[in-house]
Amino acid sequence: MVLASAGAWIGAVLFVVIWIALAFWPARVAGRKGHSFFGYFLLSLVFFPLALILAYVVKDRRGQYVDR
Repeated sequence: MVLASAGAWIGAVLFVVIWIALAFWPARVAGRKGHSFFGYFLLSLVFFPLALILAYVVKDRRGQYVDR
């Protein structure tokens, strides 16, 4: 019985760690475009698919320049 509950606890912790790690993806994309990293991180914690789509669709706020 104790082993079963320990396994469930480890699974829940692993799920939360992966959930938080995935939330960094849209936040990082939006942050590179000059938008709020923290705002997109919070949005992706609540609704990941919307945050990911928005992060790739929003306009770059940093201005137009060419990397050479």
